[in-house]
Amino acid sequence: MPNAQAEAIKAEGNAFFKGGKYKEAIAKYKEAVAIDASVPSYWSNMAACHEKLREFDEMAEAGRSCILADKKFVKGYYRLATAQKAMNDLPNCIKTLESGLAIQSSNPDLKRMKKEVTELQRGEQVAAYCSKAQELLQNGDIPNAMKTLDLASRLDAGNPDIEAMMKKIKPKWETMEKKRKAGLSSVEQHKEKGDECYKNAQFEDAVGHYSKCLDQLVKDGQGTSDLALKAYSNRAACYKQISNFDGTISDCTAVIEAQPDNVKALIRRAQAFEGVERYRFALQDVKSVLTMPYHKVGKTNFDLCNGMQHRLQRTVNQLKKMNSS
Repeated sequence: MPNAQAEAIKAEGNAFFKGGKYKEAIAKYKEAVAIDASVPSYWSNMAACHEKLREFDEMAEAGRSCILADKKFVKGYYRLATAQKAMNDLPNCIKTLESGLAIQSSNPDLKRMKKEVTELQRGEQVAAYCSKAQELLQNGDIPNAMKTLDLASRLDAGNPDIEAMMKKIKPKWETMEKKRKAGLSSVEQHKEKGDECYKNAQFEDAVGHYSKCLDQLVKDGQGTSDLALKAYSNRAACYKQISNFDGTISDCTAVIEAQPDNVKALIRRAQAFEGVERYRFALQDVKSVLTMPYHKVGKTNFDLCNGMQHRLQRTVNQLKKMNSS
């Protein structure tokens, strides 16, 4: 049962809030939480007052206290996310919204704000890419300027700023590419064609080009060269796309033998091992990745491997039980 005295004080705070007297309302809500800090609505109302006063640090703190009071009180997540959005702390805002949506996935306010914040993040990323491309262009780094603009256009196709920069950069890049390709050996050309086919999701054609590249390199005694390892890695990615898991395993193994700490190859091979139900081998590769320094693996790969490890370990344990029964 709510504390009667605290509820009475809350009512006084609500009256102040309705009258636009937000500081007075905050004082009343503070009195209420001093009596009973476990009631989330006191903290939520306090956060709403801080929002009116544009005191977003204090609003965030009240939002966090609201969540601590009751983790299932969804409005607490909304209050905290609102403050984080106002302070342009967009990554943490998204995390807060996702935590709230995990409790009530259909909440319209949380869903709407997540959509808005995601759009803001996209806009910021596009602006950052454009700024970086401009800097690269000024420094004469046309290839990376083009690559950066390509990333921007994937996020916001048709953006006039991107298109204007493309008109400056693309002709220069095409001229440079023409010269670069003219100087490629036949082996390098096959690798290049394989890359182009892969980008266009023509995986079987890509495999053909990578295979021609590798056959010649192996014949020339360059089967462990940087070019060969790249071709093996890319062909493994193609094999994975067409569910040729044995091919994926073979090519990834070729890479790992030369580069034992190649994160991409280890993860790809683990996924292929899982695809052919060789769970212990998959688990071994995943554990190899997880023992590497976090900064080398990266958050995305770490989270992927962590999830795979739990899934694979359960499967291995189940198989042990089945074999022993």
